[in-house]
Amino acid sequence: MAKVFITGITGMVGSHMADFLLEQTDWEIHGLIRWRSPLDNISHLLDRVNKKDRVYLHYGDLNDLASLQKIIANIEPDYIFHLAAQSYPMTSFDSPLETLNTNILGTCRLLETCRLLKQNPMIHVCASSEVFGKIPFDKKPDTGIHEECPFHPASPYAISKVGTDLIGRYYAQAYGMNIMTTRMFTHTGPRRGDVFHESTFAKQIAMIEQGLIEPEVKVGNLDSLRTYADVRDAVRAYYMLVTVNPIPGEYYNIGGTYTCKVGDTLHTLLSLSSMKNKIKVVEDPERFRPIDADLQVPDTRKFQVHTGWKPEITFEQTMEDLLNYWRQRIQRQGVYLTR
Repeated sequence: MAKVFITGITGMVGSHMADFLLEQTDWEIHGLIRWRSPLDNISHLLDRVNKKDRVYLHYGDLNDLASLQKIIANIEPDYIFHLAAQSYPMTSFDSPLETLNTNILGTCRLLETCRLLKQNPMIHVCASSEVFGKIPFDKKPDTGIHEECPFHPASPYAISKVGTDLIGRYYAQAYGMNIMTTRMFTHTGPRRGDVFHESTFAKQIAMIEQGLIEPEVKVGNLDSLRTYADVRDAVRAYYMLVTVNPIPGEYYNIGGTYTCKVGDTLHTLLSLSSMKNKIKVVEDPERFRPIDADLQVPDTRKFQVHTGWKPEITFEQTMEDLLNYWRQRIQRQGVYLTR
């Protein structure tokens, strides 16, 4: 039985990755958690953890080299999905040092641990489409942003993901390690963090429906262009990355096929609400980034040709599932921050 180590298993992507592997493989799943990590996203897996039924959690931190060394030495994983990060672009403007340390040096610590232990699992290093940053409209390739487009990071988060991307490729080339890097474009769905635009829209709508806040949805830049994928399609892509003729050192853009403005995403979510005719849209200056990566349209042909992967879940289904996720959470817990 293969063993897989997922950093960031308590996040949106990590938890869906665990779900996918439990359903589609017989792999033994090991996840990295911090002592303070919220377990909401993996609450449905805790019975398995308690029973030691294919799912195991290990306390550690990307910023604690000793903990990584101990965990990797004990597990000896066949696969690693490195999904842990300070993953909020807006937060990175307030916490640039933490973002750079966790994402760049944390990735380096993980890969250096594997190198020093002479372990060479198949490793997926997750960068981000944010590395491409703010590309002028007149310089956007007709087919979308491809792998060789130059980096123009527009936030400390994006800068940190440039470092993550380059460190992964460096370790593959310098030490012959089995590492591949992805730049996933906007991906969302159930369990999406509420600091991302489509998720905060859904959360606010759910709170309005419950009468917890005034019927106003606060928004930032609605003109930013995004191409959306469902998180469940994303984790399937990551699985195929490491199992379908994996090529160490390669790097891929991955993303969906549905492109629209952020404002159109808001209107889609509003259309799913019985309150849609009563809700006002209010611009909130605090929701605007100092610089916005506002033209995120991918060219994913390289990955699709190599693996045969294609997105399967429609944008409309993703938005409906996201809104229902927040409706269920609000019904259980009630008031949340309106961030």
